Amino acid sequence: MFSRITTRQTLLVLLTAVLFLASCNVGATPAPTLDLNAINTAIVGTTIAQLSGQFTQTALAAPTNTSAPTEAPATVPTVALPTLSNSGPTATVNPAALPTFSFVNTPAGGATQVSSLPTSAGLATASLGDACNNSIFVADITIPDGSILKPGEDFTKVWRIQNTGSCRWDEGYRLVFIGGDRKIDPIDFEIKLSKDFVESGATKDFGIPLTAPLAEGKYQGTWRMQSDGGFYFGQIISVYFEVKK
Repeated sequence: MFSRITTRQTLLVLLTAVLFLASCNVGATPAPTLDLNAINTAIVGTTIAQLSGQFTQTALAAPTNTSAPTEAPATVPTVALPTLSNSGPTATVNPAALPTFSFVNTPAGGATQVSSLPTSAGLATASLGDACNNSIFVADITIPDGSILKPGEDFTKVWRIQNTGSCRWDEGYRLVFIGGDRKIDPIDFEIKLSKDFVESGATKDFGIPLTAPLAEGKYQGTWRMQSDGGFYFGQIISVYFEVKK
């Protein structure tokens, strides 16, 4: 709109100037012929120049996109892993209730020489069982611990044991060899006959036939009661002797 008004004003000014010059030269030199094409060319050039200036100013005023917008990285969620733990039941053992043996050497004859062994009374320091099945050592009836035997001598070791549980020891209960020298030919005593049943609170003498090894030395063996369900219970009993010629 502004460009059209300016062009018309310019044309009007030129026409006015031409008419003024023509009027001034009346009667004198003939007036020059008005060249409309030249005037139109001047007007078009002026218009183009004005439009070019406007486009240049618009281009300079346009904002420059210096950098593309960046998208913030997505936040990765943190997953808490479960902590595994072993929370199952743990069996406990009372070390004071277990026997301790100290073996020194083995002589040329093959006998195991023992420097110190617990006696049956020493092993009977704790009652290991439950309300139904339990026992305690009462006394050595034969072959007291530390006895001297001849090589190859047959003997029977007898212990007196009391039933301190509430259940009767009947068929299936046994006195079982659990450790020591196999050279003494250890065996188990199994209750089979009714005469061997042991009522709650009663005592019984258990005898195990054994044989002294031929080689001189100190020997030992340990036994423990076992229920008809295979559960070991009660105090550990032992035999401890020395073989000499």
